[in-house]
Amino acid sequence: MGEQRIRKTDTEEQRHFMRRLLDDLRALETMLDEGRIESGVARIGAEQELFLIDRDGRPAPLALAMLEAVDDPHFTTELARFNLEFNVDPLDLAPHCLSQLEGQIDGLVKKARSAADTLGAEVLLTGILPTLVKSDLTLDNMTPVPRYFTLAEAFQNLRGSAFEFNIEGIDELTLTHDSVMVESCNTSFQVHFQVDPERFAPLYNIAQAVAAPVLAAAANSPLLFGRRLWRETRIALFQQAVDTRGTKLTLRQLQPRVSFGEEWLKESVLEIFRKDIARFRVLLSSDVGEDPFAELAAGRAPSLAALRLHNGTIYRWNRPCYGIGQGRPHLRIENRILPAGPTVVDEVANAAYWFGLIRGLSDEVGDITRHMDFDIAKENFFAAARQGLDAHLTWLDGRIVPATELATGQLLPLARRGLDALGIASEDSDRYLGVVEERVRRGRTGARWMLLSLAGMKQEGAQGERMASLTQGLLVRQKGGAPVSGWDLAELRENEAWKGHYTEVQHLMSTDLFTVNEDEVVDLVACLMDWQHIRHVPVEDDQHRLVGLMSHRSLLRLMTHGGERRAESIAVRDLMQKEVITISPQASTLEALELMKQHRIGCLPVVENERLVGIITERDFLKIAGKLLEEFLQR
Repeated sequence: MGEQRIRKTDTEEQRHFMRRLLDDLRALETMLDEGRIESGVARIGAEQELFLIDRDGRPAPLALAMLEAVDDPHFTTELARFNLEFNVDPLDLAPHCLSQLEGQIDGLVKKARSAADTLGAEVLLTGILPTLVKSDLTLDNMTPVPRYFTLAEAFQNLRGSAFEFNIEGIDELTLTHDSVMVESCNTSFQVHFQVDPERFAPLYNIAQAVAAPVLAAAANSPLLFGRRLWRETRIALFQQAVDTRGTKLTLRQLQPRVSFGEEWLKESVLEIFRKDIARFRVLLSSDVGEDPFAELAAGRAPSLAALRLHNGTIYRWNRPCYGIGQGRPHLRIENRILPAGPTVVDEVANAAYWFGLIRGLSDEVGDITRHMDFDIAKENFFAAARQGLDAHLTWLDGRIVPATELATGQLLPLARRGLDALGIASEDSDRYLGVVEERVRRGRTGARWMLLSLAGMKQEGAQGERMASLTQGLLVRQKGGAPVSGWDLAELRENEAWKGHYTEVQHLMSTDLFTVNEDEVVDLVACLMDWQHIRHVPVEDDQHRLVGLMSHRSLLRLMTHGGERRAESIAVRDLMQKEVITISPQASTLEALELMKQHRIGCLPVVENERLVGIITERDFLKIAGKLLEEFLQR
């Protein structure tokens, strides 16, 4: 999506662009038939996405200021103002290319940190930022570049309704959102591997087969909006964030624009491009003045701009790429499965594992399609995304093996043989595969470190404070540079700027609510208050719209007037307070406190889009007061 001059297509422009797209595909077919695609040269590359955060660990919408401050062509924007990306220079596959890759990424990250410091911000590499909240995902935080708004509008029009999300892990997340901005929750470390055109199909299939074990060892995105979901939640989130299929055509076998694929590749990269053109509508166009056949006749490599633009709106987890380097056209496999972080060395170790497995498994089995069904590779992939190293994967012999056992017993030695065959220096192989091996041996991926750290906090503090402590702990350890397998767990006390995470109602409110329907008996309310030690019970309808509030005070009045027996039969609607003061999750906690003082009430239901999403009470403010007193006494 680097092309700036893209726009939404009208009918005539769409037809014109489709003609260009088909010309590009025919030109690529000609280039493959005539041997014009570079062969015998192997290169690697990477794209690094990152989060910009403020001193409190919250998303910092500073992308444009960062680009100006960093002043380096390697850097570019991403969808959200709080994301940034940089591209490393392609590297020939040579003995020390992996350590060179680490050195360049590390240098660019340090450059970004230095620029961020001048803006009072920080740079963080992580798959999903723990401190993100839904209100960060408004169009106000979309990077003001026309292509992003054009793409967002195209996806929204194609979808025809709000985007719906449902992800189940330890917790469950169900939400709707009105734009593709949820995509910006994800940041990844995308690895590129240039391959010979005649070897593209078998190597692409190998990349699909090894996606699961590599992802299991690399998982680093277990949290979204404070919920513990998949070990690599990015996979589920991204697939749903740009799902344009809607819910009306339930009987149609429509393919999502984000996918693992549906079958093995049989002969060439053309199969993927043909299917994607056949299945997916053109969303965007650009000024494509080039005639690819005229370029070929002149002895030049055509840019195939239309094909590349269309390919950029279809997000296969292993994506084929056409490019031009040093005047020569080439093909690459782009690995999009890997998350950003936890450290640069962890990222390069993941890449080394992937490169090594592609070559090692290719040398060992040749045609993977003779040893594994595609559906097994796909099932493995989603099992790894859900469970990380706790997954059980089906391997070549049909045996179901724990991911850790598969890695240590078969795949790490295989990857080492693969890196040796690729000519990687033994010291580089030892360093990076050693990082993966230690991570697997200890069961300590980035995802596992986050979940263990969170468990150690034992629900102390508000959710926002726990997420901030986790983020701060991640940042400190990431700057230290040691692989995640050796990190000590983050603690709640690491969040020195804890006050910043109580500024909005959504940071302080309770979301695990006990509610009743207005048709319930009042006796149920009395039981809930007694069982859960609460003083307020919201009343909602079947669509979770707030219709009233039951308070301990109103129940007490009923009981003091001899209403114990009546409570067994009286309906909630007859006793509830119907005119309820509410507040939005984005309101400040000071505003909430002022409302409670002004109306002399002990709680405020939190409502968004007419739905009850939380509650804030006097107890929540007492927690803040207690922390302030504790901090004062420690001085």
